[in-house]
Amino acid sequence: MFTSTGSSGLYKAPLSKSLLLVPSALSLLLALLLPHCQKLFVYDLHAVKNDFQIWRLICGRIICLDLKDTFCSSLLIYNFRIFERRYGSRKFASFLLGSWVLSALFDFLLVEAMQYFFGITAASNLPSGFLAPVFALFVPFYCSIPRVQVAQILGPLSITNKTLIYILGLQLFTSGSYIWIVAISGLMSGLCYNSKMFQVHQVLCIPSWMAKFFSWTLEPIFSSSEPTSEARIGMGATLDIQRQQRMELLDRQLMFSQFAQGRRQRQQQGGMINWNRLFPPLRQQQNVNYQGGRQSEPAAPPPLEVSEEQVARLMEMGFSRGDALEALRASNNDLNVATNFLLQH
Repeated sequence: MFTSTGSSGLYKAPLSKSLLLVPSALSLLLALLLPHCQKLFVYDLHAVKNDFQIWRLICGRIICLDLKDTFCSSLLIYNFRIFERRYGSRKFASFLLGSWVLSALFDFLLVEAMQYFFGITAASNLPSGFLAPVFALFVPFYCSIPRVQVAQILGPLSITNKTLIYILGLQLFTSGSYIWIVAISGLMSGLCYNSKMFQVHQVLCIPSWMAKFFSWTLEPIFSSSEPTSEARIGMGATLDIQRQQRMELLDRQLMFSQFAQGRRQRQQQGGMINWNRLFPPLRQQQNVNYQGGRQSEPAAPPPLEVSEEQVARLMEMGFSRGDALEALRASNNDLNVATNFLLQH
């Protein structure tokens, strides 16, 4: 939506689609038709601790009672769908489950710390909804998604492909009195799970049999079709801009198809692909010169030098060095385009 990684829509992201539709529909249902039932979904830690209402840890941490929180969290989940495409639905669900469980523990610790040090007891009534895992996803978002500058304003300040996501997270962070407790617990749980601290990723994970069951029963319901290759043209654009956008779209589609063909050939042959053959220079044509009755050909251009820093950033995202080198050479050292190649193929 805001970042330029991955295609639009919810293709190959059934879990993200279910998290967008089901909790949002239930939030609207409670707000518009069943307001008298909202008390059952209040995230009250005081009732959990003193009255042993353990069920509030589940009901109070799934459905948002504030429609502003529902809207902001839905936008963030839509943007973070890129992790489900990258890791797969099972691993993505395991991260959400682990951060959801760990954040409940951190909620208790933060509330008890506030009551012990500052005497604030009102913090036991925290904002409801699936908020902590959304904040936890900011950890892999910060660590894995490359930062690409889009525009520069006011000298050193620049707008990147991640700026609007951070602004939206800040909006959600400031939407309530004590939502900062949920945000901090979510970030802490995301750090613990992402860094594999105490091996929590092995304990709090989705079993394979459960993943297969939900893949067989629910994935056909929430699956989405592959998006069309037609790009949207901005309203009010001039004819030249429209032509330029269409040319860029055609070039990118060509590069996508050639990149996918190259990877298939490498998997079949088990070797490296000659990217100079797949991506010849557009304005360089091979001329045949006849001098003294002998045929001569111009020397092949040297291979494009690839930035080791960009290779390292792609390898940190989980891609192999060979794939990173090929994608960067194919995209002329454009890190954003290379990331798109590797994520979509």
